[in-house]
Amino acid sequence: MGITRTDLFTQEQNQLADLAKVLGHPARIAILEFLLKAKTCINNDLVEETGLAQATISQHLQELKKAGLIQGTIDGTRMCYCIEPTNWKKAQENIQGLFDLLPPDPNCC
Repeated sequence: MGITRTDLFTQEQNQLADLAKVLGHPARIAILEFLLKAKTCINNDLVEETGLAQATISQHLQELKKAGLIQGTIDGTRMCYCIEPTNWKKAQENIQGLFDLLPPDPNCC
């Protein structure tokens, strides 16, 4: 695969593409849905909820945390994660901004 020319695009376009990549895995969507419903959780809850191995869950949590969509703490063997509200709202606004670009009455083929 060739080099991605991110320098050709705006910072906003690159950020939205990065967000789309993070959201591009169904396990991460399931994790986010669970966290949104539960408000907080411990990693073992996610293992039971998704049926995935703890190591797999940890990898997905790491990606979501790196993207800023979740926040969490580790206390011994317990890991507690929840949605990071400020970044979650920003992600929502960025995605909505893309959808808002469509005119109310598009004249397309």
